[in-house]
Amino acid sequence: MDKNSATGLFLISALILVYLFFFSPKQADVEKAKKQEAATAAARTATKPTPGVPAAIATVPVGGIIPDAPLDSAAGPVQAVTLQNADLTITLSSRGGRVTAVRLNKYKTFFGKPLNLIDAQSARLDTRFRTVDGKTIRFSDLNFQPSAVTTTGPAQRVRFTASVAGGTIVQTYSLPADSYELAYDLRFNGLERTVAQEPLTITFLDRVRQTEQDRKQNRNHSTINHYSADGSHTALAEASDKPEESKAEGTVKWAAHKHDFFVAGLIADGQPFSGGTFNTAVPDENDSTFIKTMSTTLTLPVAEVEQGRGKFRYFFGPNQFNLLKAVTPGFDRNVYLGWGLFRWVNQFIILPVFHFLAQFISNYGIIIALLVLLIKLVTWPLTYKTYESQARMKVLKPEIDAIKEKFGDDATKVQQETMKIYSTFGVSQLSGCVPTLLTLPILFAMFQFFPNAIELRQEQFLWAKDLSSYDVFAKLPFFVKWYGDHVSMFTLMMTASTLVMTWQSNQVNTAMQGPMKFYSYLMPIIFLFVLNSFAAGLTWYYFVSNVITFAQQALTKTFVDDTKIRAQLEANKVKNKDKKPTGFQARIAEAMKASQEREAQAKKPGKA
Repeated sequence: MDKNSATGLFLISALILVYLFFFSPKQADVEKAKKQEAATAAARTATKPTPGVPAAIATVPVGGIIPDAPLDSAAGPVQAVTLQNADLTITLSSRGGRVTAVRLNKYKTFFGKPLNLIDAQSARLDTRFRTVDGKTIRFSDLNFQPSAVTTTGPAQRVRFTASVAGGTIVQTYSLPADSYELAYDLRFNGLERTVAQEPLTITFLDRVRQTEQDRKQNRNHSTINHYSADGSHTALAEASDKPEESKAEGTVKWAAHKHDFFVAGLIADGQPFSGGTFNTAVPDENDSTFIKTMSTTLTLPVAEVEQGRGKFRYFFGPNQFNLLKAVTPGFDRNVYLGWGLFRWVNQFIILPVFHFLAQFISNYGIIIALLVLLIKLVTWPLTYKTYESQARMKVLKPEIDAIKEKFGDDATKVQQETMKIYSTFGVSQLSGCVPTLLTLPILFAMFQFFPNAIELRQEQFLWAKDLSSYDVFAKLPFFVKWYGDHVSMFTLMMTASTLVMTWQSNQVNTAMQGPMKFYSYLMPIIFLFVLNSFAAGLTWYYFVSNVITFAQQALTKTFVDDTKIRAQLEANKVKNKDKKPTGFQARIAEAMKASQEREAQAKKPGKA
C-alpha cells in the first residue's frame, strides 16, 4: 500500500467514522439518563392512574403527550367489530367507534409471536370537537351503534352511528381485499347549531412495543414522519433520547408512525388536514414494555365534516419501499435510505438490482453476494486505475529511495524533489485515491440500506437468524464497552479478511512505513468494534467484497506489466523534460517553496 493509497484509505476511514458519529445511534449519557429517570419516576408517583384505565394509557408520558379521557365514561355495552382480509385483522370498538387493534397477518415478531402493530393497551385513537357552549366532546365518551358488516364488491364495510343533541355522528370504515389501507368517512348530520365552527381534533397515541431482536435499533428506527400539502417532508429525530416535537406550519397531507419495519399512518383524501403537532419520547429504562411513545394530533375543519368531506385513509403495513410508493406521494419517505446522493444510490441502483435478483433467488445471503459481484464488476475500471497507480509508484520507488538517502532528515526538500519526480514522470498523486473516493456513495448507501430493508427482516443465512440485525455466533456472559455482549462472526470474518488484505498490500508496497503502516492495521480493528452490532447483511457484504477484491487484484496483476509501465514512465520523462508543473502540482510546489523560504528566514541570526 503506497502513500497515495494510504491517503485514500485515511480519507475513506475518516469519512466513515464521521458519518457513523453523526448518523448512527448514540449511547445516552448515563448521568443525564439517571436524572431523567428520577424525574420521570417522581412525576409518575405524583400522577395517580384513573380507575378502570390501563396504566399504560392513564399515565401522563413525557414530551407533552397527553392521554385520553377515561375509558369508562361511555355508557352502554361495548361491542367489538372485526374487519379482516389476507393482510390485516382490524378490531374496532363501539366505544368511540374507533380502531383499537391492528394485526399484520403475514408477519410475526422476532420472538415468534403475532405482530400486533397496535393494541388496546398500547395505542389510542380518538377524535374530539367543541360545542357552541364551550364543551369538549370526545368520541371515546360516546357509545356508537355498529351496523352489520357488509361486503360491497371486494371490500368489507361497517358503519358506527351515535345520536348527539338531535343529530348524528356517522363513521364508516371500509377494508378492501388484499390491501393494507382502511378507508374512513366521518359525517356530522343535523349538528350545525350544536358544533362550534372550530377544527375538530384527531389524536393518535402510540406506545411502541419491541418487535425486533435489537431493542436499541428498534427504538432508534421508530419515529414520526409527516408530509405537507406543498410537498415538504419532515421527520422527528429517530435516535434522540430527549422528547422531540414538531408542529406543521401549514396543511398536512399525511402523518405516519414508523415502527422500524412497519408503519401506522393517516392519509388525507382530497382536503388535507389543516394542521398537526407531533411528539416522541423515550420511556425510562425500567419500562420493559414499551420502547418509545409517539403522539400525533391532526386538525380537520368542521365544515368539511358537515359537508361530507371528512375522509381519510389509515395505512397499517410493512415499511416496504415499492408498496409505500404506491400509497400516496412522498409516503415512501418512511423508508430511510440515507440522505441526498446516498438515498439516490439506494433508490435507483441498489433496490432495483436487489429486487431483480430476488425474482430468481430466494436465499438473501446469496443475493447479497451477487450484488457485491455486480458492483465490483461495474466499478472494476476504477479499481484497475487504482492498482495501476500503485504499480507506477512501485516502479518509481528506487528514485524516491534515492531522494530520501540524499536529503536525509530534510523533509521539505524530500517532498520538493519527490514532487519533481512525479511531475517529470507524469504521475499524479491523486490518481490512486480519487477512483476509490468515487465509490464512496455506494459505500455509505450500504450503511443505510441493510438495517432498513424489510426484505432482509428475519431472513436467515448460515448462523444469522436475521440479516437486518446483527448475527449472534456466540453470546458473551458479560458486556464489553464499545463491543457489546455478543460475537458477530460476519464482523470477525470481515475484520480478518481486511487485515490480511492490508498485510498483503504492505508486503508488496514497502513504502508504507511508521505511523501510516500502524494506522493501516488499526482501522480494521476499530471497525471490529463499530460494526459488531450492525446488520449482518452489511458485514457479510463487506466480507464478500474483500474476497472478490483479492480475486480482482490477482487478475488485474496479470494485465499490469512493470516493464511496460517503466517504459511508459521513461517516455513521459522525455516528453516532460522542459515542462513546468501546472495545476495542483504547481500549487503544492509553490507552497513547499514558500515553507522552505520561511524556515530559512527563521534560521538567520537575530531571528527568534
